[in-house]
Amino acid sequence: MPHLDLLTVTDPDDERLADYVSLTDVALRSRHEPAKGLYIAESSTVLERALRAGHRPRSVLLAPRWVPDLERMVASLPADDDPPVPVYVADEPVLEAITGFHVHRGALAAMHRPPLPDPAALLAGARRVAVLEDVVDHTNVGAAFRSAAALGVDAVLVTPRCADPLYRRSVRVSMGTVFQVPWTRIDPWPAGVDTLREAGFVTAALALGDDAITLDALVADLPDRLALVLGAEGHGLKPATVAACDLVVRIPMAGGVDSLNVAAAAAVAFWATRAVG
Repeated sequence: MPHLDLLTVTDPDDERLADYVSLTDVALRSRHEPAKGLYIAESSTVLERALRAGHRPRSVLLAPRWVPDLERMVASLPADDDPPVPVYVADEPVLEAITGFHVHRGALAAMHRPPLPDPAALLAGARRVAVLEDVVDHTNVGAAFRSAAALGVDAVLVTPRCADPLYRRSVRVSMGTVFQVPWTRIDPWPAGVDTLREAGFVTAALALGDDAITLDALVADLPDRLALVLGAEGHGLKPATVAACDLVVRIPMAGGVDSLNVAAAAAVAFWATRAVG
């Protein structure tokens, strides 16, 4: 199991805590974390799932009352010979001064960001995948991953402009399922539709259109390998993406409603097509 080095900190400006400063600044963190090869795991539940997925902490930051929980988590992991993980223990007012918010979910951990797999390698063993095009809201990304995990989607691909699935809010909303659903970035896009087609996938764009078939019609004749392509909040998929896909699929709706939030649409589509997984 990882060895822990418990260190008490009292100064919010301690330079060893740089990974945890300004966690509420989304624009800053979205650049800072990938550039430094890290992501932040927030809450004991998320940290435990990250550890079970084989991710290793750079450090952990928590209040004294959460130390036993952390010791319990690591006790169940295989032994290793890596250097000890620094565990910074601070009272809650100090934690809030460091991070910019009230830390009440247990632990925060700065985790080493694992390398992303090649899209072709990820697709090789998959039968049903999701593509998230330019979904910029971290909550929607996390919710889509949670649905993907619950409903048996084999992999998720995200486009270059899509929000980071390993951003703190995405991870938290997903309840840590971003660690169990294989994912990677597909770039360039929408040229990446060709990568899906070459791997044997029928690509289905979730969009409105005169030539759209219903989700029911898709389910009635499910392809052996299916890629469900979902678009950004507001404008949906780009016209070039819709044109590149094999099918355009709409979710039948009532009450004069023409579309759903992308996370809700993902859940509906994943559930309806689950027989292909």
